[in-house]
Amino acid sequence: MAGQITGLDDVMKALEQGVAIDRVLVDRDHDTTALRALCEAAEIPLEEGSTNDLWRMSADGAQVALALTGRPQSETLEEVMTAGGCVWLFDGVEYSTNLGFAIRTAEVSGADAVLLNVSKTHEERRTIRRASMRADRFIPVIYTSTDDILEAAKAHGFRIVVAEDVGEKGPWDEDLTGDVILVVGAEREGVSQPVLEAADAVVKLPMDGFVPSYNLQVAVSVLAVEALRQRESRGK
Repeated sequence: MAGQITGLDDVMKALEQGVAIDRVLVDRDHDTTALRALCEAAEIPLEEGSTNDLWRMSADGAQVALALTGRPQSETLEEVMTAGGCVWLFDGVEYSTNLGFAIRTAEVSGADAVLLNVSKTHEERRTIRRASMRADRFIPVIYTSTDDILEAAKAHGFRIVVAEDVGEKGPWDEDLTGDVILVVGAEREGVSQPVLEAADAVVKLPMDGFVPSYNLQVAVSVLAVEALRQRESRGK
């Protein structure tokens, strides 16, 4: 699972000790010359952010520098599936703002990657990036096809767990650890039939109101927090 090293001194110490770091974020208004040199030598990507950016992202309030660990910055579907872990598929989700919010939730819950099976223009991808608070800097977001996702899942032994109203048990009653693809469907159509047919499990969020549907963000959030709880408690 993804983790964080906070504070300039601790990040530099980790780099000097050869700790596997996937990406570093630094405050653009501070002198981080020495840290930048270490990142360059180790070929570790470095991002700049504002003081507020680092304060908001820091797990303990430490600023100046943060390091991301445990989340390889995969650039292809094959790399994502080879790395394993907790991967999200937002199946057929079209609204760019909703996608941005969902990506942010996946990132903050420690997921390893996000898969999108919709095509987006350059401007739409910018909207997604803004809505995610640029969380795509820190989690791989791969645009691909449903067929390729299902084929890769089978080839790499991933379980597919779908959240849909045809499920018979809650997320807390299903194993969300190990190599798993968590699926939430489009705002209107829900999860597509090919993905439902390929699913190893279908879970349902309990509902007790007159409008029998949560919005996309609620479904993503509930599943994300439960997956994080299970994975932290079992060390996966």
